[in-house]
Amino acid sequence: MDFSLSPRAADLRERVHAFVTSEVEPIEAEAHHRITRLRESGGDNWTPDPVIAELQAKAREQGLWNLFLPAEHAGSYAADFGTDGGEGLTNVDYAAVAEVMGRSFLAPLVFNSNAPDTGNMEVLLKYGTDEQRAQWLEPLLRAEIRSAFCMTEPAIASSDATNMAATARIEGDEVVINGRKWWSTGVGNPDCKIFVFMGLSDPDADRHSRHTMVLVPRDAAGVKVERMLTTMGYYDEPLGHGEVSFTDVRVPVGNVLLGPGRAFEIAQGRLGPGRVHHCMRAIGLAERALELACARAVSRTAFGKPIANLGGNRERIADARIAINRSRLLVMHAAWLLDQGMSREAYSAVSEIKVEVPNMALGVIDMAIQLHGGGGMSDDFPLANAWVGARSLRLADGPDEVHRNVIAKIELGKYTS
Repeated sequence: MDFSLSPRAADLRERVHAFVTSEVEPIEAEAHHRITRLRESGGDNWTPDPVIAELQAKAREQGLWNLFLPAEHAGSYAADFGTDGGEGLTNVDYAAVAEVMGRSFLAPLVFNSNAPDTGNMEVLLKYGTDEQRAQWLEPLLRAEIRSAFCMTEPAIASSDATNMAATARIEGDEVVINGRKWWSTGVGNPDCKIFVFMGLSDPDADRHSRHTMVLVPRDAAGVKVERMLTTMGYYDEPLGHGEVSFTDVRVPVGNVLLGPGRAFEIAQGRLGPGRVHHCMRAIGLAERALELACARAVSRTAFGKPIANLGGNRERIADARIAINRSRLLVMHAAWLLDQGMSREAYSAVSEIKVEVPNMALGVIDMAIQLHGGGGMSDDFPLANAWVGARSLRLADGPDEVHRNVIAKIELGKYTS
């Protein structure tokens, strides 16, 4: 297998890295503090900071826009929606670009490559009708609107998606939606205009054919954002995670994606590449944490020595480098397998990285926090927020336990009939 990047992808990675380090990282601390001040003063902390739109315009001018678009779709959307005009990136190629974006909490949004919008746009690309794409995909590609994915529910164990109890019942030419979702990322943003909703449509069907995905406009009658949720104290503005209720919401049957009962088929097609994106961004986060740790270790002195030379810190820094490189190779392998097609080996590889990478990132970030002392736990450095993001990833898109079960099932399957 060859993990080397195509010349175009290598160029994009360097250009994205230069943009993130010169344009995004220098302003992210002030942007974060501005959100905090607005929240504390009772101001509007959800409307995106104008600096994001300014950076988006620069990124689009430089062709660093919608780089997540799969190879089979990028060319047809290049002229109108800001890509650099190429043929699209493979999973291996985009993984390297996503890693650089992961260095900053703002960067994915700046490049219009943030979750959950990328996943929702890929769903519309792969499974949407021409009408659905015109109404929702094209504004998303231009970043005129944002979206949310409504799957997890507060009343059931959502790690088993077949438990899902919120309903999407087809009645004539309408879909009637009832239920409650939470951890719906993106609903805090006032530009969030469309939800991808997964609900029970036929309780008597096969367990993987009972659910349907439906496009639900945020302003549909009966939709209510009940509250915004904190993640260990962070609201993650300007996107956020919310709890949303749906009460007798009616949308046209034309809003169904792919067809009734096909939600699991869509979910599997959406989550494979999306997990690679999440993991590579987490590796970028770990790389930045290691950079901060090393800079701190050589610049701070305690007991007459640089702290790099105290308490086994050299070994910890070495272990962090090994862990990051090991995780990157695992992710590139998973991306390469996805480029070959969704085999059982690819399914296992995606679950492997989903377990390995967040845990690796947590360890590296925790080490960096320790080297920063009390400052590492404050918002004076991006480490506390980074740790929360990595910890959340151990639950998002399936908890560790579910992915370990997938890996073991595939592995044991080699030895059973």
